[in-house]
Formats: sequence, structure tokens, C-alpha cells
Amino acid sequence: MAKKDERNLNVTIKNQDSSDNEVVISVSSILRKLKKYLALWLAVAIIAGILGVVLSAVKTFSAKNPARALVSFTYPNIEKGLDPAGRTFEIESMKNPVVIERTLTEMEIDLEKVEDVRSNITFGYNLPEDAYDKLTAYNSVMEKATNGSLSAAQAMLDTKYYPTQFTVYFDFGAAGFDRKTGVEVLNNLLENYRDYFYEQYGYNQPLGAAVNAAEYEDYDYAQQVDLFRDSIRQVRSYLNSLSKDDNTTFRSSITGYSFKDLSEYAKTISSIDLDRISSYISVNNVTKDKDAALSYYDYRIENLNRDKDEYAERLSALEASIAQYEKDSILIFGNGTDTTNTEYATASDQYDSLFRQKTSVESNLAQTKQDIKFYESRRDALKSNKNSSKANVDRVEADIASLSKKVSNLVELTELTAEDYYENVQFANAYNILVPATRSVSAGIKEAVHGAVKPLFIVEALIFMIYFAVAFIKALKDDNGRKAVKASADDDEDDDEADLEDVIDAIEEEAEEVKEKAEKSVKNSNKKKK
Repeated sequence: MAKKDERNLNVTIKNQDSSDNEVVISVSSILRKLKKYLALWLAVAIIAGILGVVLSAVKTFSAKNPARALVSFTYPNIEKGLDPAGRTFEIESMKNPVVIERTLTEMEIDLEKVEDVRSNITFGYNLPEDAYDKLTAYNSVMEKATNGSLSAAQAMLDTKYYPTQFTVYFDFGAAGFDRKTGVEVLNNLLENYRDYFYEQYGYNQPLGAAVNAAEYEDYDYAQQVDLFRDSIRQVRSYLNSLSKDDNTTFRSSITGYSFKDLSEYAKTISSIDLDRISSYISVNNVTKDKDAALSYYDYRIENLNRDKDEYAERLSALEASIAQYEKDSILIFGNGTDTTNTEYATASDQYDSLFRQKTSVESNLAQTKQDIKFYESRRDALKSNKNSSKANVDRVEADIASLSKKVSNLVELTELTAEDYYENVQFANAYNILVPATRSVSAGIKEAVHGAVKPLFIVEALIFMIYFAVAFIKALKDDNGRKAVKASADDDEDDDEADLEDVIDAIEEEAEEVKEKAEKSVKNSNKKKK
């Protein structure tokens, strides 16, 4: 029996031809059935979810899916598809055999695996985040462009965008590695590529030709001085180029020097130590072989004269090109009141390049002329002087040994300072490993859960539909079963009422007959008394 405060919502589907075909659906009954089977549904749903994740995990850990990592490049012009040197950037350089060999050597893996590793590395490409927004804006401009601005709109649409982030995939299974080793190979390769990246794009590269202190003794004393002079020039040129690129007045936290400090240090070594030794050699005729030294000076002077003529010809050609070059110009017409037209020359990359070349050739020509005079003075001094004494030779050898230490120290300080600059300023964020490859169990489980989400959603939805359908059908049967019982009870009650009426009628008839008989009996008695 329902409680007094219970409220039911019944939906009745009735056939107008017959009340016997009524179907009653009670929402409260459905809710009661849902509650009744709730625990069973939860148990089945949880078990199905666990089994789904387990099966996905088994599939994930048994299959050798490629390891993957995410890297990014953020130096200037990467969005234009250029490397730091201004050339076309190729992410495939990450697969360079040099990088792979370093990685395998560090991990003590046979170098025969180089090709296996190289052929199983692939890349995914991601455009810059704002590229899609710009492309959408450009399309809008193109749609609204009039004939006058159509060319400008088309120029914007011709702009290309290049990826700055790359997903690196390594199919370690195909390369013959297990998961743990494959992930380590990929991560170490990404780290080694950092060093390769610096080396490729000028990182301390100009210092590679700096003289080794152990090599200078094989030459004559004058030639030793020339080797050190060339080394100092290279170091100063390198420092000057770094100083031009540096907009932060960088001072290394490792060496304590700035590029200007090191350049002044190199200048001091060249102008004091090097010139002093060179003049002493020339004045005292210090040489290991006078005839060989004279032949060397004649050879250098001859080569330098050829270089001078070449630089002079190039300079003349550049000056002629600059004189004949016509810059692009824009003609601005006057308005209605001003009939004067103004013409402006616009900037030209080609014109500026010619001027830069001219400046470089002028510098080389001036330096060559100075070198010719220097070697001519040496040659003349050597011809006019006698052979030097052993004391002079010993002094020169000691001075050159001290000079070698100073130059080696200069090169080392320059390398350390440049390394600090490249890693913390110039290339601080040029190459980043955003997400390294991982072999952790948690990552595998995460991947398994991710792979099981879609099929689990379908299975769980199906289980819920079955759960709801069962509850609905059970409620429907129970409600309509009770209706049939009630209808049967009502029929029995109607039959009993009809029987009772028949009995009452019979009793009433008997009572009438008795009454009539009594009345007759009274009448007969009265007659007899009379």
C-alpha cells in the first residue's frame, strides 16, 4: 500500500475501443527498479572498465610503439624556414650520422646500428601557434580586397609558414632495440644534437684553425711569429663579430671577460709581445736557415702581390657597379594644387650588399699592402745582417714559448666566453627539448587509458542502456500485473453482490408467503369464534 505522501506519475496508454488494452507505466516504479539494480550495474560497469584498461595496457606494452619526443626552435627566422646562418633549415640534420655515432659511442652500442637508427627516425611538423590566425586574417583581407589592393592581398597570401616545433619519432622495435634502450637512444640523440647544432652554426668554429702550441716548433722563428699573428687575427675577428651581434654588453660569468676585453687583450699581445719578438728576429737575424728564410719571404711577398692585384681588380669592379646601379624609386604625384612630383629612392638589399663587399675588399687590400711592406723589411734586414748568436736564438725561443702560452690562454678564454654567450644569450632558447621520450610505467598506463577511452565509452553506454531497459521492462510488467489482479478482484466482488441480491429476494418472497399464511390463519380463527 502506498504511503499518504507518495506521489506517483503514471502514463496510461489507452485503446479507445476497449478498456482491457490499457498499459500503465509508472515513473516511480521505474526509479525503484533502477535503484534495485544500481549495485549490479555499477559492478558490471567497473569490471568492464578495469578489463578494458587491462586489455589496452597489455596491447600497449606488448606492442613496440615508436618512442616520441617534442622539440622546438625559437631563434630568429626559424618561422621563415631558415637556420641561424640564413640557409634553409632541415630538421633531417638531426639524423646526421655524426650525431648518431656520438650517441651510440656514449652508450657503448655497436656502430653498425647507425643506419638502423637513422632509417627509423621520422618527424612530425607543427606550424607556429599564430600561423592559423594570420592565415585566417589574410583570407579575410583577400575576400574584401578591391582591384587596387588585390596585389597587396595576394602578396600576403603568398606568405609561407614553417614549423617551429617537431615531434621526433623513433621506431626502436624496427631498429632492433627494446623499449628501455630505444627511449635512451632517442633522448641521448636529442641531447647530442644540441652540441651539433652549436657546431653547425658557428659555435667557436672560427677558432678551429688557431695554432696548436705543440706545432709551432716545426717552423723557422719568423714563420712561428707569422702563425701566432694569424691566430690572433682570427681570434680578434671572431671577437669583433660576436661583439657586433651582442646587444646586451655581455660579460661572461665564467671568465669575467666581455668580448671587448678579450679583443683588447689580443691587441696587446699582438702589438707588444708579437711585434717585439718579430723586430728582435729581424734586427738580430735570428733564423734556423738563412737561405730558407729568404726564400720564404720572397714566396710570401710574391703571393701577397698577387692577392693585392686581385683585391684591386675586385674593388674597381665593385665601384663601377655601385656607380652604375640604379636604386628602385617611387614617384609621388602632386595633388590638385601642387603640380610638383617627388621621387624617392627606396632601400635596396642588392645595393647595400655591394657596399658591404666594397668595404670588405678595401679592408683586405689595405691589410695585404701592410703585409707586403712587413715582409720586404724582414727580407732586407735578413740580407744585410749576419747570422745570430746562440744567445739570441735562446732568447727568441724563450720569448716564443711565452707567447705561445699567452695565445693558448687567449684562445681558451675566448672559447669559454663564447660558449657562455651562445648557451645563455644567443642560443639560450634556440633549441629546446620540450617533452623527452619516456619509458615509465605511469606513462605506459596513461597511454593505455588514453587508448581505451573510446571503446570503453561505447561499452559503458551499452551497459547503461541494458540496465535501463531491464528496469523499464520490470517496472512495466509489475505495474500491469497488479492491474490485472485488481480487475479480477473487482469481477469477483460483482458476482458476490449479485448472489446476495438473489438471496435477499428469496428471503423477501418467503417472508411474503409467511405473512400471507399468517393473515389467512388469523382470518380463519376469527370466523370460528363468531
